[in-house]
Amino acid sequence: MTPLIHVLTGCTAVGKTELALQWAEANGAEIVSCDSLLFYRGMDIGTAKPTAAELARVPHHLINVRAVTEPMDVTHYVTLARAAVAGILARGRRVLVTGGSGFYLKAFFSAVADEVAVPAELRARLRLQLEQGGLAALVAELQARNPLGLGALDTQNPRRVIRALERCLASGKTLAQLQAEFAALPAPFASHEVRLCELVRDKAALEQRITARVSAMLQAGLVAEVRGLLSSGLEKNESAAKAIGYRETIEVILGLRPEADLPAAIEQNTRSLVKKQRTWFKTQLPGHRQIDASQATIAGLFA
Repeated sequence: MTPLIHVLTGCTAVGKTELALQWAEANGAEIVSCDSLLFYRGMDIGTAKPTAAELARVPHHLINVRAVTEPMDVTHYVTLARAAVAGILARGRRVLVTGGSGFYLKAFFSAVADEVAVPAELRARLRLQLEQGGLAALVAELQARNPLGLGALDTQNPRRVIRALERCLASGKTLAQLQAEFAALPAPFASHEVRLCELVRDKAALEQRITARVSAMLQAGLVAEVRGLLSSGLEKNESAAKAIGYRETIEVILGLRPEADLPAAIEQNTRSLVKKQRTWFKTQLPGHRQIDASQATIAGLFA
């Protein structure tokens, strides 16, 4: 019998947490988080992390597994997720993956990382070249190593240019060759059946939930949480420090933004994130069910 994974996704603030808990309780499931910030210990308020009471209702996996100074990448996530899924199934329980972080979510449907190992010294050298010579020089080197072109690569994005050049230099191959090899890789969960459901809400209702969520975070002590995380080295982890809610609060703490502007800034950036998430779910995930979260029932999620 093919092992089964249920995936419940949806954009930020749509209402995944409570529905996931109810479904897991009713179906003998354990939850595997697919949220890129719930990995980090101490990032609680700004991530709307499930409370201790919520975590106690159902066994959860991949929450609070990293210090804020330890970045997570999709390769490591896949390793942890595969182990969590295998353990849950071995216990005779169902698997419910929940979260809205697109790249990690995609790992349940397709390959998301190539097998090229990039030496740390190469990565450091290219970052130094970017600082000293600028992006144009790196793009020129990448073009020289790819005479047939760079495909759809965004050459205005330093991170993507460096990532592409790292892999070309580390492997000795062109981007086209690397892409062909990547396309042939099996998905990490290819031996599983994966059922996907996306929760949605109309724009007005979602914006009201975002406003309420941001207000609740600030009242719960988001600024104090971020101060504590900064003292623990949050800024050493660029992806965590730039997360919505955290980057705006850091700007306030550093005197770069008036505290009175904080709620509006977090709300606006959350709305922008929601727009990106919706596009990602539409273009990067396989065809799937969409259910209005305001009318969703646990019986109807994966029917």
